[in-house]
Amino acid sequence: MAEAVNNVLGRITSIAKRLFNWRFAGGSIIAFIGYILSPASWWNDLFVNIPIAYVAASIASILNPDLFAPAFAASYLMTNVLGFVLMHTGTEIVVKGKPRLTWLTLLKYAVVSAVYTAVAIILVEIGIIQPLPIPYP
Repeated sequence: MAEAVNNVLGRITSIAKRLFNWRFAGGSIIAFIGYILSPASWWNDLFVNIPIAYVAASIASILNPDLFAPAFAASYLMTNVLGFVLMHTGTEIVVKGKPRLTWLTLLKYAVVSAVYTAVAIILVEIGIIQPLPIPYP
């Protein structure tokens, strides 16, 4: 009986050592940050990407009010693409140990992100998302 228990514990320990190593932990953290930034979750736009893009666009609009919409679109697109790339890279680190990102995969991520960005631009153009009312000198 004790030998069977030791055998099971040995297997569990071996599996745990393989799962919880630096490659697994590092890749998981990278993939999680990518998930937070990517449009793969329904809530990330409201709580992460739009606020990041809004802050960047507001800073740009301090320099010139006409820069709000382009800066919002550019920063929103960058957060989405970065999210996809980090999620892909982190997952490949966990699974394969070595990330491999092809141009075709990057193009797919850019196209999906561009669709999301087009929706965000529409929200800026119809006035739902506006710059902060900062008085200009």
